[in-house]
Amino acid sequence: MTATVAQFVRILEHLAPPHLAESWDNVGLQIGNRDWPVKRVWTALDPLPAVVARACENDVDLLVTHHPLFFKPVKRIDCNSPLGGIAEMALSRRLAIYSAHTNLDSVPGGVNDVLVGRIGLHKVRVLAGPADVDMCKLVVFVPSNRAETILDTLFAMDAGRMGNYSCCSFRCEGVGTFLPGAGSSPAVGKTGTLAEVQESRIEILVANTDLSAVVRALKKVHPYESMAYDAYPLTVRDHQAGLGRVGELESPMPLVAFAAKLKAELSLSTVKIVGKADRVVETVAVCSGSGASLMTAAIATGAQAYVSGDLGYHTARDAQQAGIGLIDIGHFGSEHLVVDVLAALIRESVKASGLSATVEAVDTEEDPFRYL
Repeated sequence: MTATVAQFVRILEHLAPPHLAESWDNVGLQIGNRDWPVKRVWTALDPLPAVVARACENDVDLLVTHHPLFFKPVKRIDCNSPLGGIAEMALSRRLAIYSAHTNLDSVPGGVNDVLVGRIGLHKVRVLAGPADVDMCKLVVFVPSNRAETILDTLFAMDAGRMGNYSCCSFRCEGVGTFLPGAGSSPAVGKTGTLAEVQESRIEILVANTDLSAVVRALKKVHPYESMAYDAYPLTVRDHQAGLGRVGELESPMPLVAFAAKLKAELSLSTVKIVGKADRVVETVAVCSGSGASLMTAAIATGAQAYVSGDLGYHTARDAQQAGIGLIDIGHFGSEHLVVDVLAALIRESVKASGLSATVEAVDTEEDPFRYL
C-alpha cells in the first residue's frame, strides 16, 4: 500500500515524539502536504540546497533531516535567497521535508544513544534530565460494545505510550445515564426517555500536542452524538529521555588514548582535547551537537571526560578549572552517524506498518570544516 506524508509523520512522531523537543526548537513537517503520496524517502543531517536538489532529481517524496529547515519564524519567502530557493525547489517537485531535531537527541535510541553505543559506554544514564513532558490523561466514556473501536483508534494515534511501552490504557465498567432532548438523534435510547447504558470508562495518556487530533479522530468513530470525555493536565517525568548521556568505559584509559580511540571509531580527521594527556578516564559524559550548555551538568556527574561538539574557548577554560577533560569531536562528527540509523528505523517501521516505500540514507554529506 502506497503511503502518504501523513502516515510517515505518524511513524516519525512515534520514533521521536515532538513533545521531547526543546522549547526553542522547530520540529515536524517543514514543507509539504500531508496528502502527498510517498514512495521514496531519504534521510540526511541537513536540508542543504545540494541535498534537496539531489533529492528532487532522484524523485524522492520525503526528506527527513535532523536539522530543521526553518529554525525561526519566517517573515518572507524570497526565492532568490538560499532558504527561499530550497522551499521553491521542494514545493515545485512535491518534496516534503520533515525534521526530527532535539526530540531525536533526547529520545531513547536517538542521536545520543547512537553516539554512546559507538563510543562503547555501558551503565548509561541521561545527562540533562529526566525530561518533564506535558501530557494529559484523556478519559472517554463509550458503550461497552464499542470500547475496542475506541482503543484501536487511540493506539493508532500513538496514545498510551509510557517509556518503552505502548498501547497502555485502563478500562472499567459502569452505567451511564442521559436524557435525549428535543432535536437530538441519540444512537442509544429515545428522545424524551431517560436511558441507562452499560459503558466503559477508558483512561489513557496523550501528549498535549496530540490531544486535539486524538479527540477529532475519536469523534469520527464514537457512536454518540455528543462524545463524553475529560482531559486532565499532567506533567510526566520520563527518566529515559533527555539531552546527553553519561556512561562508563569497559576499561579505564588515559585521556589521549581515549581521544585517539574516538577519532578512529568515528572516522574523524581531527579532534580537540583539553586536559592532561595521562588523566585516567572511566566515566564519560556525552552530548551530541553543540554541548557547551551542558558543561555544568557534565561536571556535576563527576565524569573525567566530556565528549561533544562546538566547545569554545571559554568552555575549555571552565573545564581546566573544574578538572574535567574535554574531547571536541565536532558538531558534524557527533551527529552524522545517526543518518544511517534513522533510515534503518524508518525502514523497519514501514515494513511493520505494511506500507510500500524505499528508505535510503544520503551518503554525500561532508563536514563543512577543513583542517590544515
